[in-house]
Amino acid sequence: MIKKLLSCVGAYKKYAILAPIFVALEVFLEILIPLTMSDIIDIGINGPMEDSARLAYVTKMGIIMVAMALLSLLCGALSGKFASVAAVGFAKNVRKRMFDKIQDFSFSNIDKFSTASLVTRLTTDVTNTQNAFMMCDRILVRAPVMLITATAIAFFINAKLALVFIVAIPVLAIAFIVISTKAFPRFQKFLKQFDKLNARIQEMLINIRVIKAFVREDYENEKFNEVADNLRESQFRAEKIIICSMPLMQLVTYGCMLSIYWFGGNFIVNGEMLSGDLVSFITYIMMILTSLMMVCMIFISLVLSRASFARVVEVFDEEIDITEKADGLTEVKDGSISFRNVNFSYSGDLENPNLENINLEIKSGETIGIIGGTGSAKSTLVQLIPRLYDVTEGEILVGGENVKDYTLDALRNEVAMVLQKNVLFSGTIRENLLWGDINATQEEIEEACRAAQAHDFIVSFPDGYETDLGQGGVNVSGGQKQRLCIARALLKKPKIVILDDSTSAVDTATDSKIRAAFREKLSDTTTIIIAQRISSVCDADRIIVLDDGKINAVGTHDELVETNEIYREVFESQQKGAE
Repeated sequence: MIKKLLSCVGAYKKYAILAPIFVALEVFLEILIPLTMSDIIDIGINGPMEDSARLAYVTKMGIIMVAMALLSLLCGALSGKFASVAAVGFAKNVRKRMFDKIQDFSFSNIDKFSTASLVTRLTTDVTNTQNAFMMCDRILVRAPVMLITATAIAFFINAKLALVFIVAIPVLAIAFIVISTKAFPRFQKFLKQFDKLNARIQEMLINIRVIKAFVREDYENEKFNEVADNLRESQFRAEKIIICSMPLMQLVTYGCMLSIYWFGGNFIVNGEMLSGDLVSFITYIMMILTSLMMVCMIFISLVLSRASFARVVEVFDEEIDITEKADGLTEVKDGSISFRNVNFSYSGDLENPNLENINLEIKSGETIGIIGGTGSAKSTLVQLIPRLYDVTEGEILVGGENVKDYTLDALRNEVAMVLQKNVLFSGTIRENLLWGDINATQEEIEEACRAAQAHDFIVSFPDGYETDLGQGGVNVSGGQKQRLCIARALLKKPKIVILDDSTSAVDTATDSKIRAAFREKLSDTTTIIIAQRISSVCDADRIIVLDDGKINAVGTHDELVETNEIYREVFESQQKGAE
């Protein structure tokens, strides 16, 4: 896990290496300062020297101390700068690697993670990882180097007195092992509660208009407070173990200091130790105890961050279930589609299939309608064509070739799909349309918009095609949003167009004009229309009736009205509704 994360350091490796080098230099200089101070006391002040020599010695050693302190400060500042640059660069690379991996996710991969969870992983978890990296890059070097060198010098000054803090180390080690063992699972639960809070906020913000329309603010407040309270409780349960570490550390520190003052004072009275040595020894003891506190801080930080490490690496390790061949086909010959003994299950369990025994031949240039009740797997069927999901059994051919033999870019560039949920992005109308073809000219954009019956309402805006849509297209109606999405798909000039209930928000007259434009301008393009309204598919070359994941019937409008009970019932109910 750590190895996978460290591979993200990349171009910032030199900064990650320079930081501990300057930390080591800083510690080395800090270690020399107490020895110099001891010499000043024992030789320059208490030593057998003349006053003039004494003053000269103290002055010289004082200048050396100041120089070492300034150099130590400079090394500390540089190490801090290098560690910060390395940590920020590391976090940037981790986020980019996660984001790139998510971009490669298939729909089934995305189904495993909630949007809120992925947002938390890209923000909170990466920030925790970044903080742990920066702390380790400096303190993980500083603390051991200072601990080892200060301990060696303390033993050199007085081995008996140094035994005091040696007793404290096992006590701290046992305590922190117990703390970390209990804290880690609690922090995992805490981060899951964080996911739930983000999910709650995300849902509320996306649906804020519905909430206000139904005057449900109080209900949403109660749900938010419940999630927030659960987060607070889980955070408290996790951190109440961690906060025990600092009082324990302080107890051990003060106990060590009191013992050293007592035994050290006795050594001086008995002539076993010089006062300057005791002063420097106390300084080294403080360094040692400070180093132990730093080690504890790293320990705690890693406990806090370990759950975040695991969540980040979980995204790294997610196996992409839809892959492409390195030498895959890069050209789709035509828009013909063939389903051969296709079975599909979202869970992979064919005991409960979502699609069962699908056999279907669609000629290039045909217009196919798909009708079926809610949950009949209409959207699932068409999502298999551009490999948004892969079939569980059987095969699908496009242009006479198995879809798995194409590169994903080649296949999906020839299959324009307007999903049930119409999505527009922040930016202008023109910028959104260029998603279909970034090199499209204004004439091509307008032609696609006329076919989608969108041109007239676009030019009615003061800024026309440069109208800012706002986040998610909040400035246009549902029907206008659908027509913009259709125009965007048409700009791809694909061999296959799939409209997944994409005209449900437009009136029947506009729907009829869109279909007429499709017949005129896309006569060579295979068009698949999923609809709830019979009027949207009645003039299709063939209509497929789906029922519970199976093909119930295939035929023209007139044939199905005569022969298929499901289709006839839908048609008659809509006819009565129209009357």
